[in-house]
Amino acid sequence: MLAPEKLWWKPMGRMEKTWLTVAFVWCVFLTLMMPLWYFFGKQNVPTETYRVTREQYAAQVNAFVDQYKVGDENGIPVVAPPPGSDVYLRASTWQWYPILQLEKGQTYRLHVSSMDLQHGFSLQPVNINLQVIPGYDYVATIVPTSTGEFTIVCNEYCNLGHHTMVGKIIVK
Repeated sequence: MLAPEKLWWKPMGRMEKTWLTVAFVWCVFLTLMMPLWYFFGKQNVPTETYRVTREQYAAQVNAFVDQYKVGDENGIPVVAPPPGSDVYLRASTWQWYPILQLEKGQTYRLHVSSMDLQHGFSLQPVNINLQVIPGYDYVATIVPTSTGEFTIVCNEYCNLGHHTMVGKIIVK
């Protein structure tokens, strides 16, 4: 019995060469687009990250709320900081605290940290997603570009009440 003829060392046909060329050009194009999109796509949230203890961050959030509180919504304070300031948002099991009231077109430094578990910050409907990890102060420079109420949901499973972890940013 003879072994089947081996084809792997024979020259490629015209169609194989064409598709190999198309695949190679596409790979080069996508490889070049990644850094170009990062720098020119204006889709990336500028970030800084700092180590912080839970107690330090909780104290910063509480001082922030005490200084800029303008109201209350379902027992959660509504905070309206001045443009250009640092704003603090705390994630803890099943709650985003406080509700932020920001001004359209103004720049803010948004600080986010967790008190207990890893959470996911997902701002809807603009689809900004960040990981929120205990022990880290995650800072993003943001400029709200449209008015309305924006929902913050946790997109990282954080135990049984995960589906109730909803917060809010109000832009006026």
